[in-house]
Amino acid sequence: MSAAGRSAAAGLPDADFFAVESLLSQAERNKLAELRDFLAAEIAPHAGDWWNSAEFPAHILPKLAALELSTPSQRGYSHLFAGLVIAEMTRVDTSIATFFLVHHDLFVQSLHAFGSAAQKERLLADASDLRITGAFALTEPLHGSHVAGGMETTARRISSATGEDDDGGDAWVLNGAKRWIGNGTFCDYMLVWARDETAGSDNPAGSVRGFIVDATLPGITRSRIENKIALRTVQNADIVFKDVRVAEADRFTPVSSFDDTKELLRSSRIMVAWQAVGQQLAAFDVARQYAVERRQFGRPLAHFQLIQQQLVTMLGNAVASMGMLVQLARLQEEGSADMAQVALAKSYASARMRETVALGRSILGGNGIVTEYRMAKIFADAEAIYTYEGSYEINTLIVGRAITGISAIA
Repeated sequence: MSAAGRSAAAGLPDADFFAVESLLSQAERNKLAELRDFLAAEIAPHAGDWWNSAEFPAHILPKLAALELSTPSQRGYSHLFAGLVIAEMTRVDTSIATFFLVHHDLFVQSLHAFGSAAQKERLLADASDLRITGAFALTEPLHGSHVAGGMETTARRISSATGEDDDGGDAWVLNGAKRWIGNGTFCDYMLVWARDETAGSDNPAGSVRGFIVDATLPGITRSRIENKIALRTVQNADIVFKDVRVAEADRFTPVSSFDDTKELLRSSRIMVAWQAVGQQLAAFDVARQYAVERRQFGRPLAHFQLIQQQLVTMLGNAVASMGMLVQLARLQEEGSADMAQVALAKSYASARMRETVALGRSILGGNGIVTEYRMAKIFADAEAIYTYEGSYEINTLIVGRAITGISAIA
């Protein structure tokens, strides 16, 4: 077992049982160690309290930015390293990892992918360094998995030439609603996806447009989604747009259809699959420590065969999920990872995650349902990962379509 695969605290093998970290460069291993130190000092001692109170710790953002981990692939890091960053964050707190993913892997990465030179100059540095925060407004109240075909938020172009724009120049008017928008209550900007209702010879009605929207514009209403049982620290919002006026200069000009977002969403789905790995690492960490330290019938729980079997199943699930994601990272480096492969990784890892966290919760018995022992929070947060960025069922059907040539999705 390599040094990367052992726990310094207990002298026991780490959940990275096959030493995946050994595949990283030395610089990447050093940066991952720096991230772990930050998470141990700044996040782990407080994550439970933030989760219980459903409050987002905005005060940590400057320290998080100082790690210089925004969009790792844009900084020359490997896709494997980028995935392990998300897994390690999730291992300590799924909510912080989700904030990071939404802001960097969706908002900041969208600026890299679709932003004009002027848009990048205005926003990219501040967004990368978390001086401003962003959201990704795609999902709608009536359209989650079906949002590509059922998007109801609309964008209508107006101009001074038509007499609709008194200020001169071109602009757009947004109307509609979005739901489950992470960071939506406090973000400075949001990327809003809307269906273009302005038909023309070069613009069929129904084209999808993307806009950088100042979250404080008149006509925007934001309200926090309450009473969640998962990702309580994440501030998910319902957002309503009523005649919200957005300048043409704030439109992503390369975006003309939902297909333009697929590469972005594919990469984001991979990161959520890495979150499923991180959840399993967290569950194994907590359950193994508890089993070694907790005594029942005069012996440590880990003495009993059933407990050892459960721990080995948890470890096997985590290692198998990680192995699939490692191979997917290799395909990303080659530029050949397709959506069916991504969907299989996300569905498989999230299914194994569900089993793993359930076994972990069982090992802790009654203590597994209170957040002070961490496992209850891990168990609850897994339900969000199981569903978002393509539910388990939708991802399964994407793979089914690829291997049969027949779509089961209407």
